[in-house]
Amino acid sequence: MNPAILFGVGTMISWGFWIVFGDMASNSIDPEMAAFVSYVAAAVLTGLFVVVSDASFTVTNRGLAFSVVAGIAAAIGVVSTFIGVTVGSASVVSTIGGMYFVTTAVISIVALGEPLSLTKVAGIGLAVVAIVVINM
Repeated sequence: MNPAILFGVGTMISWGFWIVFGDMASNSIDPEMAAFVSYVAAAVLTGLFVVVSDASFTVTNRGLAFSVVAGIAAAIGVVSTFIGVTVGSASVVSTIGGMYFVTTAVISIVALGEPLSLTKVAGIGLAVVAIVVINM
């Protein structure tokens, strides 16, 4: 099996559990605190993984800067998700949140110079339709 598919499936399953348990946590404690505890647990587990894996401890300024920006974006996303599931349906919040690939596609085209194809336009268009349909 293609390793990218295997890791993609792992991401899908893990994030599905993350949303469900995040919803449960956010209904038990303040969603901001639930998000914080969730990311502390994630940071500890990720740190342990780095230590036991063969990951390099080398950090460049560029890599550090991009990692910090990615962390900021992730923090905004997790807080948005945890608050979202307290004020609405987890299925709606997770479905719309799962459309993050639209953001990725647009940024990749605008900032990274990836070509805009008919397939990408169709995918983005269908994602927008999906967001409208799920909110009906």
